Amino acid sequence: MDRPRLLTPARPTGLTRRSLLGLGAAAASGLVLPGCSRGRADEPAPSGSGVFATGNKGGVYYSFGAALSALTSEVTGVELKPVVTNGSVENLRLVAARKADLGFCTSDSALAAYEGTGEFSNGSGLRFYALARVYDNYVHVVVPMSSKATSLDDLFPSKANPLRKMVVGVGPKNSGTQIVADMILDNARRDLIAKNPTLDPAKVDVIRRNMTLEEMVAAIQPQGHETHGSLDAFIWSGGVPTDPIANLQKGIGFRLLDIGAVAEEIALQKFGGFLVSAIPPSQYGLASSVPTLAVPNYLIAKPNLSDSWAWWTVNTLFRRQNDLIKGTPTPGGTPGSGGHPEAGALDPRSAIATMPVPLHPAAERWYRQNHI
Repeated sequence: MDRPRLLTPARPTGLTRRSLLGLGAAAASGLVLPGCSRGRADEPAPSGSGVFATGNKGGVYYSFGAALSALTSEVTGVELKPVVTNGSVENLRLVAARKADLGFCTSDSALAAYEGTGEFSNGSGLRFYALARVYDNYVHVVVPMSSKATSLDDLFPSKANPLRKMVVGVGPKNSGTQIVADMILDNARRDLIAKNPTLDPAKVDVIRRNMTLEEMVAAIQPQGHETHGSLDAFIWSGGVPTDPIANLQKGIGFRLLDIGAVAEEIALQKFGGFLVSAIPPSQYGLASSVPTLAVPNYLIAKPNLSDSWAWWTVNTLFRRQNDLIKGTPTPGGTPGSGGHPEAGALDPRSAIATMPVPLHPAAERWYRQNHI
């Protein structure tokens, strides 16, 4: 599979867990064992059912989380139930409040939650564990094929069109997508004003709409006899491909805006694991690769998650990786449990890089047992 590629490295932080836990490339290469779905027979099964906070239906968080839930339920014989959420911020609050056992979140949201900053600045910080760094989100700035916009600047008022006011979807309210979308739009707005001092700063912005992924995909398409959708563009942070976005190519068609310059600014200015990357053309049938911002994702756990749930979830994540990639649902599996190609990004050697969030003791034990 043509994977998104890293263009510039993240700013060094001096934080590394690999130096503490050691490395084991040879052992890691042999983790996926055909016919061995459970692994150690002496690890006890969880004593009760669990809840997995995923994300928007149709997004990779949901597809990946549903597949991992189904497979973990299979190998343990205990139900792990995936639930639909608005993504990172909600998942962090659910997990820290012990209302969900597991969840997905972006690294920047995890850092803010752990340190009590940004969206989480009204407290002293949330407490939770990490089980693994899983795959990276890629920021999609989507415009219809018919749009004249070719850059972020084209979404804002200009000298030629000072009254232009585009409507942009920025994801669900207080979601990880909204945090990243606002960051991108705010940086683009600031840069545009700096390049055009005659523009009135009070009038340079877009109309931002909070919507789920499914709502944004529907709103960008014309309805009935309309020639345009109610959105001019939308921003989504997710794995690739994100199916509801990919399906737009079968209808109105779409393009992704190049946000490489703003992505580089954010990667250099902000700590949180931001990377400058690119979405390959093969992912969505595009003419060329599109520079964008990438954000690592963590699999997190509530502070009192049992060792059994933590160990079996990590064990399933890597020993059933092929099933997560290919989409091999269990007998009687629920819709959405068919996996996602992003599971191909899983690597136990990078999975331990969840600083500053500590690994769950049972997850750390699993990595040590497998010489990671």
